[in-house]
Amino acid sequence: MRITLINQFYPPDLAPTGHLSASLVEHRANLGDELRVITGRGGYVASSRRIELGAHERIRVHRLWTTGLGKSRLLFRLADYLSFYLQAAAWMIFLPRQDVIITLTTPPLIGLAAALHKCLHPSAKIILWNMDCYPDVAESVGLIKRGSLMSRVVRLLVRLQFRSISHLVTLDGAMSRLLLSQYQPAERELPTSVIPNWERLSQFPSVANGRSQAADVSDGDDDPLTVLYLGNTGYGHSFDAVIEAARRLQGRAVRLLFIGGGKRWREIVDAKKKHGLDNIELRAYVPKEETPAVMRSADFALITLHDWALGIMSPSKMHSNLAMGLPIIYVGPKHSNVDEAIQRFACGVSLRSGDADGLVAFLEQALRDRQQQRKLSQAARAAFDAQYCDASTLPQFDAVIESVISGSNRSTPSRALDETVANANGGVAATL
Repeated sequence: MRITLINQFYPPDLAPTGHLSASLVEHRANLGDELRVITGRGGYVASSRRIELGAHERIRVHRLWTTGLGKSRLLFRLADYLSFYLQAAAWMIFLPRQDVIITLTTPPLIGLAAALHKCLHPSAKIILWNMDCYPDVAESVGLIKRGSLMSRVVRLLVRLQFRSISHLVTLDGAMSRLLLSQYQPAERELPTSVIPNWERLSQFPSVANGRSQAADVSDGDDDPLTVLYLGNTGYGHSFDAVIEAARRLQGRAVRLLFIGGGKRWREIVDAKKKHGLDNIELRAYVPKEETPAVMRSADFALITLHDWALGIMSPSKMHSNLAMGLPIIYVGPKHSNVDEAIQRFACGVSLRSGDADGLVAFLEQALRDRQQQRKLSQAARAAFDAQYCDASTLPQFDAVIESVISGSNRSTPSRALDETVANANGGVAATL
């Protein structure tokens, strides 16, 4: 089978979507397919070669030059996108007929390049692997005015893109509902599958790597609980409840460790200074190879999401935290991928936006009952093994690919995990 994947990022670029793409591409090559990857050169790609071999002899990686102006201005970002669009479109026009084209959403609307290939080769099947929703993201953060000419044009192009795709893959049910409510083709039902993002099981080979067995959970009240936020503090994240909880927990054995950066980093820095929050510790990004050691030093992982971001964005840091056996403290709307994981696997606490009371209550309970953390940690790793590692997700992608090729294309919900959930429920999910 001939398969092409289109995404602006691919290793050695550090972007998470690039590593997810490589995991899928290498898996399909190992099954005997011929793979092509249409991607950018990126800031981490030193090679000047236009075409290179991938990690497997059946993989060809086509690296496209882009302007590389960055994201500091909307015009610069559009120039980078346009340079990638034009070259990707040319590649897809002249590429020999492909059986399946898998297109991600970086840059936005790159699926239209796949649509050009389908116009020339109607038998080609397109799978849209949706990571972000445009123009919804741009509208929500103020880059595009809702209802403006640009917004209407982008939505028109998204509708055209959706008319050409054979199957939609989303990260959670909220994302599926959002997209289908706006772009469901009038002439047919668009088959849709929910497949969460993942980490490679080989990088987290056993539960011994998890927090539950990598370090002993202390029973001493003098040993502080460490709540870790690792990664980008971007537009879609909210920290009001976290800062208020830190203010109320001053003097208690709780440490909030933020490692990363992003648009909302300054808000946390300013709040720490304004309220004298010595229980908040801030560090810059650390190299990827150092993150396992950082995660092993923590007791809980913090994930937040703005209410408006539900269905538009899907936090990606959850999967590595679960792999390390870190119970999740989630502050955000119901029905996100994180909330669903906590409800299914009882691997943490799910709180609504602004619920500082609930966050304080959970952490105070954790201080009183350190053994409960062991159960939550075991449930976190069980969730990873059951649903959020490549051994679970890649077969789901195989099923989607086989269904579009065989003609039995149909929607599939997220995987039924009742038995696994029952086994994982040694922990307790809280929805305070």
